[in-house]
Amino acid sequence: MSLFLAALRFQLRLATHSPGTLQVWATAPLFTAVFLSIAEHADRTDLTSFAVVAPTLMGQWALALGIAGELIAEERSQGTLEAVIATPGRLSVIVVGRILAVSLLGVTTMAEAWLVAGLGFGRWIAVPHPVVLAAALLANAAAMAGTASIMASLFVLMPSARIVQNTLTYPLYLLCGVLVPLSTLPAWVRPLGRVVFLSWSADLFRAALDEAAVSRPAGRIAVVALLGLSGYLIGALLLARVLRRVRRLGTLTHT
Repeated sequence: MSLFLAALRFQLRLATHSPGTLQVWATAPLFTAVFLSIAEHADRTDLTSFAVVAPTLMGQWALALGIAGELIAEERSQGTLEAVIATPGRLSVIVVGRILAVSLLGVTTMAEAWLVAGLGFGRWIAVPHPVVLAAALLANAAAMAGTASIMASLFVLMPSARIVQNTLTYPLYLLCGVLVPLSTLPAWVRPLGRVVFLSWSADLFRAALDEAAVSRPAGRIAVVALLGLSGYLIGALLLARVLRRVRRLGTLTHT
């Protein structure tokens, strides 16, 4: 636990000055304005919550995926990756702790989106279910860290993480119903989206912003948490196997 907390605190200190974090904070209001403009033009004010939820999840996932690749790339470029792996602490714990830090910071994009909707479009969104929203935000941040840790093992093998990062952003947003409801996608695609925690998080966030009672909130939050835990376990197993391989081949620094 001490290693996990140390990694989390370390990344929090770094992230507030990181170009990646600043970029997400700068682009979240722009995405919100674009989505709200589309909804207004189509006379679909009922989609206002979509325009707030989408930039939140997009920002969090971009930060999580970015740090999953950058922490490996930075350690490798600085020649310290071998030292980090040689320490008694588990690399998977360090990875998850650092990713969780930026995922928690990404929660602030929802506040940005909410302010843009209110100040820019006069759409002040109420939060009828604040407890559900808070629990969903925390569960989603944990699931972000667990799922993004799977990518860390790939980034150890690859000289550059940029290609994988680009592939797993916008296509995933569409697949998981972050930008549009899953019900609007082809029937054969919808089960694929449900395998990823983002679809459950998006539904929960929008439900928490709706006046109607939230159906089965505890169970849905548990699904998000379980999917995140599954991601962490898969990531830890993959990372252990990859580290054994690169140690045996002597290709830790250069793949």
